[in-house]
Order: sequence, then structure tokens, then C-alpha cells
Amino acid sequence: MHTGEQYHDIFLSSKRDMAVRERFQRMALELLGQEGDILDFGAGTGIDAKAYAARGYRTFVYEPADSMREHLERYCHDEIAGGTVIRLGTELGCKVQAVTANFAVLNHFADHTALFEQLSGVVEHGGFVLASMLNPYYLGDARYGWWRKNLANLVRHGRYAFDTESGVHRFAPGVVARAAAPHFRLERTVPRGLGMAASLYMFLLFRRV
Repeated sequence: MHTGEQYHDIFLSSKRDMAVRERFQRMALELLGQEGDILDFGAGTGIDAKAYAARGYRTFVYEPADSMREHLERYCHDEIAGGTVIRLGTELGCKVQAVTANFAVLNHFADHTALFEQLSGVVEHGGFVLASMLNPYYLGDARYGWWRKNLANLVRHGRYAFDTESGVHRFAPGVVARAAAPHFRLERTVPRGLGMAASLYMFLLFRRV
């Protein structure tokens, strides 16, 4: 398990990961438009939050891991002091237009029903949740035994999990969409079709109804 500082340095030094992160940020900000507040759910070390704040968006951050949160407080010190990044405790005490959950935050949940019910009280009607999740159809994972072992579960149930230190679960988009209903509807999946086979991450956009 990486410390917050190690995680932060690994991500900032990875051109591939930063390219994915920047695509996610760009999509989130294009959807949000000129104004509105953001909840960065599972904010990690504050990389996304700092970027949102730099573009003028007030950003609430929720991060349960102590090591990540401590590094976030250092990395976003100026933004926190200036009120453009706002730390949340155990409760999601905010009302926002957008919730972002980048880099597989939602893959650490075995079921998303309770989470989306909670987020329904946070996201204003017409707002959205944008999540970057591990893509269960990514063919780059076919070289691993755990992927082949779980292929039947993916086909039958649209989901699977395997034993790791962090307890990662993988889901087909439809499974997450059913958990999000009736509060949110799945509006967009990126990529789609054959593009899913070549992408480690998929972006799921849920609209508050």
C-alpha cells in the first residue's frame, strides 16, 4: 500500500496516468460549464481538486484515507486557506452541481446502491456524477489469470471481484446504472463499443433526475 506522498509522486510522474486524468478533468469541466460547485469524492492527494480550484470552481473534498488526506492538506494548502478547496469530514455536508470520482474510487465498493442514495442528497437536480472506473472488458487484462478466471462471472453477472489488499471490484456499466436508479440515470459511457477493449478506464456519466 502506497503512502499519500508515494501515490502522489507516482501519478505526477506517469505520462499515461496524467493523460487519463486530464481527459477526465476536461470532461467534468465541459459538463459543468461556467459555474457550479464540485465534490471531489475520494479526492486522494488533491491533484484534481487543485486543478478545479485553479479554474475558479469551489471544490469540496472527501477522502477517508488518513495518508492521502494529510498529503492533500499540504498540496492544497493555499487553496484550503483561500476557501476554494473545502475539506469534508465523515458526512458529505454540501450541495453541488457535480460529483467527480476519479481513478477507480468506485471500484472499492462492493455495491453502489447506498452510495448513490447518499449522493442524491448532495447533487442538485440536473447535476451529475462523473466516475472513472476500471473497465472489466479491457483486453489488456486478458493476460492475467484472475481476468480469465472471472470471465464467466462477468458474462453472467456483469461483475466480479478478486482478492487484493485493496478489495477491488469490477462492474459492467449496466450494473452500476441499476444501483444508481432511481436517483440517477446513466447518460454516457466513454469509450463505447469496440473502444472498450482498448481502454483500462471507462468514464460513466450519471445525471441526477
